[in-house]
This record gives sequence, C-alpha cells and structure tokens, in this order.
Amino acid sequence: MKKLFAALLSAAVLLTSVALAETVATGKTTILYSKSQGPYTELFEDAIIPILNAQGYTVEEVETSELLVADQLLQAGEVDVNVEQHSAYAASFNANNNGDLTPISVIPTVPAGVYSVNHASLDEVADGMTVAIPNDASNTARCLAILQKIGWIKLDPSVPIASVSVDDVVENPYNLELIEQKSLTIPVAIQDYDYAAITGSVVYNAGIDASTALATEDIQEHLILQVTVKAENVNTDWAQAIVAAYHSAEFRAYMDRENAPGGKWNALWWIPDELKQAQ
Repeated sequence: MKKLFAALLSAAVLLTSVALAETVATGKTTILYSKSQGPYTELFEDAIIPILNAQGYTVEEVETSELLVADQLLQAGEVDVNVEQHSAYAASFNANNNGDLTPISVIPTVPAGVYSVNHASLDEVADGMTVAIPNDASNTARCLAILQKIGWIKLDPSVPIASVSVDDVVENPYNLELIEQKSLTIPVAIQDYDYAAITGSVVYNAGIDASTALATEDIQEHLILQVTVKAENVNTDWAQAIVAAYHSAEFRAYMDRENAPGGKWNALWWIPDELKQAQ
C-alpha cells in the first residue's frame, strides 16, 4: 500500500507540474526585450513598460550591441520583442536570414535628416562636395530620398524608392561625391564631410541637436518604426498588450507632455496618425 500511495503521489505531482507548465506556456507574464542605446528603447522603458507592469507583466532587458544582433536573438527566440527597426529593415533581415520577424504596430519615429558642421545651410552646396550616407540598404535608400527631396540628385523613377542605391542616381547636377559609411560612424567623422545624411536614432545617440537639421525626411510607410516579434507570437496576449500600450490614452498623454517643446524629447518624435487616436 505504501508503494502504491507513493506511486500515486508521484503521478499526481507529475500531472500538477505538467499543468503548471502549460499554464506558464499559455499565460506568459515575463517579456524579454532587446535593449540598445537609443531613443526607441528609452521610450519603451519610460512610457510602455510602466503600462505593462500595471497589467501584471514583468519586462526584462537583454543587452544587444547592434540591431543585427538584436534580430538574431529575436529570431532564435532568446528575446520576445524589439522596438528598434522599421519594416524595411525587418524585411531585409528576413530575406537574408530565412527569418519570420513580423511588425505588429507602428510607433513614434525620429526622422532622418541632413546635417553639417561645415556649412550653415543647404544653399552652400557646391560642385564636387562630399555627402556621407549610411551604407545599409534600407537607410541608404531613405537618405538618398532626402537628397532628392532637396533637389541635389534625381533618382531613377523606375526603381522603387525603398530599394534605390547610389547606382540609381540618374542626375547629380552638383557632382556630389556620395560616400557610403556605417551609420554609427558618420557623426564621429561628420567634420570630414561637407554634409551628412543621418538617421534619427543615430542623431539621438550621438547627442546631435535634431533641431539643427538642414532638411528632414518625409517618413515613408516602410520607414516607420515598428514593434517587432516572431510570426508565431503575433496574436499572443503579451504581444497584443504591447500594441495596446502604444495605442493607449496613457501613452498619448505621455507623448503630449514629453514630446512638447521643453519636454524630455523636445519635439523629437514624429507620431503616426493612428497613435494619435488614443483608445
């Protein structure tokens, strides 16, 4: 009888353990996010994590050195979410890595812009000047689009604007030398160029005053920053809680307060229209 009781007790413990494991698996309450040095992670930490905490979620960071590493961790399931990329970057990662990273909600975005420490305005552009641009495909395209917007170059209209490269420049009336360089290194070497086209997160990380931009981009849909998860997690409660937090009245109140002139962000962010309709 003792042996039978022990066996039954062991079976009960095993069944209870399995039930608890299933509960944890289907009712995930700890969210791991990839943390990088930049405005998007900082906004997530300041404004979104408190909303999630109030709903019972525990949100933990995993430090990452760069976006490619963050996406590799996300694809491998070592983190649950990141908030550092636009859909064009996610699509490029998926194509090159057989990935299934999926954007699930737009978030506020810092525009790319043209900056200079050697010239006070765009009007000083002259023949043969140098312009630094990012060397990763999606950001190369967005910065070339800015140069076209201000009339410095013309791009081949038959090529989708999201995928243009320097090879698609069909008119260059100032004979500008377009120098592709890793995004993070452009601010360090900005004094070596006449002008530089720099993405918003890099501007922020480098401590550049965004109000000194000589021109800013018209943000295209594929360049709006996104909450990104693996495809299998799109409809999970925790992923949808993150989406709801960005669309909440609480988040909108935070942005109204801190993105105003004199606030923490000092009007740094461009906010998509759908986030302006707080739920």
